[in-house]
Amino acid sequence: MRALRGSLDFAVVLVFVTIGRAHHNDGETTRGIFTTTWPFAVGLILAWLFLIKTKRGGWTYKAAVLVASVTTAVGMILRVIAGQGTATSFIIVAFSFLLFGMLAWRLIAKRLEKRRAS
Repeated sequence: MRALRGSLDFAVVLVFVTIGRAHHNDGETTRGIFTTTWPFAVGLILAWLFLIKTKRGGWTYKAAVLVASVTTAVGMILRVIAGQGTATSFIIVAFSFLLFGMLAWRLIAKRLEKRRAS
């Protein structure tokens, strides 16, 4: 189940990157998407390793906030190290999109779970 949850969070990162690149006319080449994705993917992996190490479930809304925060923070730090941009507006948009997406799939999953239970 953790793999599914992590995959859904990774899907949010990929959607964020793809929309952002398309919006800025950067193109959706495999290399371009990889270049933009990898810093956030590293942050996502670190967030999930923390969840696993502390035996926290990835279904909670608190987990979504933690994962979005770590993914954004680590992603931005690695972007600076890699010489990529980190404008304040980009940081705000990245965090907002990741948080919304990661909360959204959890909300949908919880609603589906409640429907199945009733």
